[in-house]
Order: sequence, then structure tokens, then C-alpha cells
Amino acid sequence: MKLSLPPWIWSRGNGSESDLVLDRLEALDAQLNELERRRGSLDAREHDLDRRAAALRKGESRRRAELERIASLSADEARRTLLDEVEADARRQAGLTLRKIEEETRHEAEHRARRILATATQRLAGPHAEQSSTQLVHLPNDAMKGRIIGRDGRNIHALEQLTGVDIIVDETPSAVRLSSFDGMRREVARLTLERLIADGRIHPARCEEAFEQASAEIEDRIVEEGERATLDANVNGLHPQLVDLLGRLQFRTSYGQTVLTHLVECSYLATLIALELGAAADIARRAALLHDIGKAVDQEVEGTHAQVGARIARRYGESEEVVHAIEAHHDEIEPRTVEAVVVQAADALSGARPGARGDTLEGYVTRLRDLETLASSHSGVEKVYAMQAGREMRVMVDPGKVDDAQAALISHEIATAIEREISYPGRIKITVIRESRAVDYAR
Repeated sequence: MKLSLPPWIWSRGNGSESDLVLDRLEALDAQLNELERRRGSLDAREHDLDRRAAALRKGESRRRAELERIASLSADEARRTLLDEVEADARRQAGLTLRKIEEETRHEAEHRARRILATATQRLAGPHAEQSSTQLVHLPNDAMKGRIIGRDGRNIHALEQLTGVDIIVDETPSAVRLSSFDGMRREVARLTLERLIADGRIHPARCEEAFEQASAEIEDRIVEEGERATLDANVNGLHPQLVDLLGRLQFRTSYGQTVLTHLVECSYLATLIALELGAAADIARRAALLHDIGKAVDQEVEGTHAQVGARIARRYGESEEVVHAIEAHHDEIEPRTVEAVVVQAADALSGARPGARGDTLEGYVTRLRDLETLASSHSGVEKVYAMQAGREMRVMVDPGKVDDAQAALISHEIATAIEREISYPGRIKITVIRESRAVDYAR
């Protein structure tokens, strides 16, 4: 590219200024030529890059088409398949992680629950229970037995009719035995008989007077026992009728454990457990003390003792939280509060504490025999073993007559029959075993 110069530059002669301008113009002309050359080179490169990019696009299209032909999938389908695989793998990993977290949480919860229950039990020193339906009354001498019996047995018949207690006069020296499953009647009879012995006058009219005095004394004692229980449990503001019902439970037992003692013990345990869990200790304490209040009148009112107790508590002004915990303590309704679950735990812990409850040998053997007889009555059952003091049953079935599905059905039927026909504490585990063996001898 050649620069054209204006005429006035050449008309000024060959002076130094003209030479300098010419040199500069020549330098600019050279630079312009170089720029033109580079632009041509860049144009060629750009054209070559465009050509290569077009070739790459064609090659990518051919490669994708070939891959789609081989895989029989379009690009969108392959993308969705890959995303599905990634999502499935992520879900599996999340499930494994979730299961691990659940197992760790369950283990930690069980460990903490055991620690709380063990701590609560260790902090409680409860009495041992003894099963008793009789009571011995000592006499000053054996001649007093004849006076208690009276002419033609009129004195002893009058006493038995008034108290509702059997008076057993046997060969026990200087003593008679009072027999009744009702603890309150037995205590009234004991006081009546002791008053008659101390007075020395024993005849039907005097028996009636002594019985009325003993009944009045027991009524006063009921109030005292109820008030003592509320003080021991640190529960205030109970309705007087609730205090009276609590006192009556002093004369009722469950497997040898006095019900009132059980209620006070449950109140202690519920308080300790609630404090460990951060629950409302005052509600748990109050509900635990009243949870078996229905047993004081359950023979007179229809319904389970939990339902009866809830109605009584509601009638005498207890809060709905307390009423709900009473009604739910045997899972007759679903517990909705932490305090209700705490009362359940305290109730179970009090009954399961070593020495808290006892059972007579006769009742124990009878219950085991009934369990084994009931389970043996099912078709296909060969042998039945009651284990763990009647809390577990092993049922052996004939594998030729009973398949796996029938074995599961037999276990369910036995559990249902036990619930319907047998009274038992706690729960019973039924294990049905179906085993087949093949035996041969090498000769």
C-alpha cells in the first residue's frame, strides 16, 4: 500500500524538515504493509478454524448417532437413564445412612432408658411383698376358743355374718385364724375379735357393738392412711374423697404388694424419671399416685380400673393431663403425653422390682399348667414347655402336619387364647418351633 503525498510537501525543497517527513511517511508505509500482511494471515487462520469447527461438529454428530445406534437410546433417554441411576444410588446411600443413624439413636435411647430406670430403682428402697389371705389372732388361752364359738356356735356364726370373714378354729395353740381375700374385712374382723377378747364379754349383741366400733376405727384409719400417702408422695390439694379412696387401697393387695404402697412407690419413681427426662414432674407424680385409684371401687362400678379411675379423677377436679395418664397407664388408649408414658414406666418398674410382688406356689404351678394345657390343645402341637416363670412358652409342632404359615398362625392363636382365658402379670412370649431332621447311618 503506497501513501500519496500532497503537492506542497514536494514544493518546499530538500530541506531537513522535508527529509524528516519523508522518512516518517516511509516508516508508516512499511507498518501499513506489515499490518496488511498480518490481516491476511489472520483471515486465513480464521477460515481454517471455521473449517475445522464444522468438521468437528460433523464428527460429533456422527459419533452421537453411532452411540445412539449402538445403545438403542437417544441422548435424552441416556441422560434420563443416567440421572435415574445417580438418583437411585443416592437414595440407597441415604437409606443406609438413615438406618445407621436410626440404629445409633435406638441404641443410645435404650442405653439412656436403662440408666434412668436403674438410677430410679437404686434410689428407691421399697418393702418386700408377702402373699397372705389369712391372719392369726392370738388368744390368752385355749379356753377362749370355746367362748368365741359360743353355745351351738352362735357367737362365731354372728361374727362371720357381721364381718364376712371365715374364722378358723383349729389345733393351733392359743390362736384362731381369720381367712378372707378382702383385706379390709379381715382387718375389721381382727379389731372386732381383739375388742371382744379384751372385754371378756362375748355374745351376739356385744359382737355387733364391737363390730361397729371396729368399723368406725377403720374409717378413721382409712383417712389417716390416705393423708399419710399424700404426704409421703408430696402431692397436695387432693379432694377429700380421693384421699379416702387412697386410704382404702391400704387394705388391697396385688400379688402380695399393697396397692397403696405401690402407688406411693410409683409416685417416687415417676418423679425421678420425669426429672431425668425434663418432663412435668408434678403431673407425673400426681398421676402416678392416682393411677390405680379405680381399684378402690372397681368391684362396684363397671369398667376397667383405669377407666373407672379416670372418671373418678375427672369428677373430683383433676386436670386433663392427670386424667389422661391414669386412663392410658395400661395402653387401653394411646398415651399422648410424656407424663403418661412416665406413669406407665413407673408402674411397670414398681411391679417388676425384685421383692415387690410375690406369688403363691399353688397359683404359680396352676398358671404354668393352664398355659401348657391351652397350648397343647392346638392341632399339630407335639410338646409345650413353659419357661421363664411362665413369661415364655416354647411350642414344638409336627413338621409333617404344620408348615411355616401354619406355625405363625398357631403362635397367634395361642396368644389370643391366653389373653382371653388366663389371667397373668406382664406379657408372655410364644415361640413356635418347627424342626425337621433327616438321619441316616453309614455302614
